[in-house]
Amino acid sequence: MASSKKHLGLGIVMAIGFFVILFLTFSPIFPKSAEGKAQNGLEWADETFNRLSKGSSYFIPKVTKDAEKFVGKPLSITVKMTKDADKPGDAEKRAVNASKVFIAAGANVTVTGSELKVEGDLGKILLAALRDSDAMYKNDGNYIKTKYGADDEKKQFRQWHNAFTKFDKALKKEGKIEEANIISDVTKKAVETAYNYYTVDAIQVKDKAGLMTFLLVFYVAYTMWWGFSIFFMFEGLGLSMKKAKEKKEV
Repeated sequence: MASSKKHLGLGIVMAIGFFVILFLTFSPIFPKSAEGKAQNGLEWADETFNRLSKGSSYFIPKVTKDAEKFVGKPLSITVKMTKDADKPGDAEKRAVNASKVFIAAGANVTVTGSELKVEGDLGKILLAALRDSDAMYKNDGNYIKTKYGADDEKKQFRQWHNAFTKFDKALKKEGKIEEANIISDVTKKAVETAYNYYTVDAIQVKDKAGLMTFLLVFYVAYTMWWGFSIFFMFEGLGLSMKKAKEKKEV
């Protein structure tokens, strides 16, 4: 009986402690976000892991070396800048906006309705996209605004993705796999990364190794904490699991 009371009391204390920490986790007492907004524990952890993730996703220097090998290689391609959810006029506007990034990269561009035709040096076009990606990765949106005279830097920068995804499919259909692969690499490892992490301040994992270790250990320990609190309460109430006795045949 004494053992049951002890287990029950321990289970209750552990359960109370679990809910106290849970309440504190959902309270806005953690460091503020980069925008100065109050955060609870989940929001703070999410922002922290986003920053750590960005710090581990800087592939632009490596992709730049690969793209330099294509300088001097001609590109001539025509694609339709349409999307499934387009409303009347959307594709035409997208084609015009996309033309701006290629004109700035030194290519010859023709826009006919929603159709975009680009002729130029593939390597130089890729390097221009990588320079824009590097600026966005470093949260320098003014670089894009000034370069293209744009009001919305994310919308203008997104035109690289809009066009490159079309280029990738078109080149693969033509059997130009090498060109398609480098465009796909630039899109996934530079353009998409820079766009998705824009305004996030990167931090390196090596600089926050202690914090990462603490968060991972805490997550495991906190999960086990709840399990043991239930286990001890059930033990204290006399509910337990025992192996069934083996039945002998008569």
